[in-house]
Amino acid sequence: MSLEWSGCAPDLLLTIDRDSREPLRSQVERQVRDAVRSRRLRSGERLPSSRALARTLGLSRGLVQECYAQLQSEGYLVTRAGSGTRVAAGAQDPQPRTEPTDEPPKLLADFRWGVPDLRAFPMTDWLWAMREAARAAPGSALAYGDARGSAALRDVLAGYLRRVRACAADPEQILVCSGYAQGLALALHALARSGIRTVAFEDPGSPAAIRSAAAWAGMSAVPVPVDDRGIDVDALAATDARAVVVTPAHQWPTGVVLAPERRLALIDWAVRRDGFVVEDDYDAEFRYDRAQVGALQGLAPDRVIATGTVSKSLAPALRLGWLVCPPALVPAVAEHKQLSDRGSPMLDQLALARLIESGRYDRHLRRMRARYAARRATLVAALARHAPQVTVTGAAAGFHLVAHLGAAADEQAVVAEARQRSVGLYGMSACRASGNTAPAQLVLGFGNVGDDAVTAAVADVGDLLSGTATGPRDRHTGRA
Repeated sequence: MSLEWSGCAPDLLLTIDRDSREPLRSQVERQVRDAVRSRRLRSGERLPSSRALARTLGLSRGLVQECYAQLQSEGYLVTRAGSGTRVAAGAQDPQPRTEPTDEPPKLLADFRWGVPDLRAFPMTDWLWAMREAARAAPGSALAYGDARGSAALRDVLAGYLRRVRACAADPEQILVCSGYAQGLALALHALARSGIRTVAFEDPGSPAAIRSAAAWAGMSAVPVPVDDRGIDVDALAATDARAVVVTPAHQWPTGVVLAPERRLALIDWAVRRDGFVVEDDYDAEFRYDRAQVGALQGLAPDRVIATGTVSKSLAPALRLGWLVCPPALVPAVAEHKQLSDRGSPMLDQLALARLIESGRYDRHLRRMRARYAARRATLVAALARHAPQVTVTGAAAGFHLVAHLGAAADEQAVVAEARQRSVGLYGMSACRASGNTAPAQLVLGFGNVGDDAVTAAVADVGDLLSGTATGPRDRHTGRA
């Protein structure tokens, strides 16, 4: 498809060497000809008018018109009334033929974890917030500003986190970042600067992401087991770690809540070890069985770095998150943020602040909480009907659950065969520090899967999940 330029004619980069023995006209013709041959100018693409190109190059318009006329006679260019001068169709050699590649089949349903319902993004509200933010923003808001982020957003976030997450949040301790990955990297870098050399993480959890962030900060990372009461604090104490990354409100991916006595033990560990806890509060807004569990940060604001984002509540593409830091770490985190990118996009921050303070953000969360609860019920019912041998856990919050397959199940084989049936399944092994595939479990994300697709997909792979499959199915007929 050729490029179309609105308004004024497009520019074209040509170089004129007035000291060369080559005539000026020849230079222009040669460079345009080469640009067409090399596909820098594509078939159908419009060139500058002769007047505009002559002005840019400091040449006479007549000389440029002569160049265009010569190239048109050679078949490189074509001129149409009202359409300007364009690259002629067929002026380029055909592109070399490449062997067709097998595109991955379109999935009936993709149970990829960590993806919210992207179709439910509140676009109308977001556009309203963007307009309001742009209308009210002073000129100073368009400068680099404070690396910690917009003062307006930090003030709104502090109030929101105090109200909804029971955080001990002060605007001066909040730093806006580009999502969880950057927030974790900034936190670990600041901890490394304070002398901490080892960070622990939950197992199962997010081993790849945390190991990568730790390596970037010059730290080592060690796994600590999780049971049905959350992270094993005694096992944590047996390591040499002085920092740990946890998901206490809804453990990723098992879904358990950190037990009250373990919350207190974890804080006590941080105090005795002179360490810090990095709290990932990734989907705490979506709880279905009871009231939300308050953030760990509220118990020990001088020992806990709380991280949060709108990646799960709104959309990952917004790239907006935040850190609530202990006062002692704020300068180091802010300094590294300044060096990293000079701050997150300001207009987006102001729009998020407007969205929250208007109440539209809370309204969106209530709507999504109801939608995810209904979809979770649909998935659980479908599993009960088509794979009754499968046990489900971790479904009390968020938009994923854990499906426990039978003792004889091969996790990787189930995932591979489901893909052949156009259903995306994902194994727990990716969340284990060791990568072990036993016991066989699946982490089923249902946030971005339609209700009808949930039911149809589970029906299609139910025999795989139950361990009753008799062989591979034909992708088109669905028969074994």
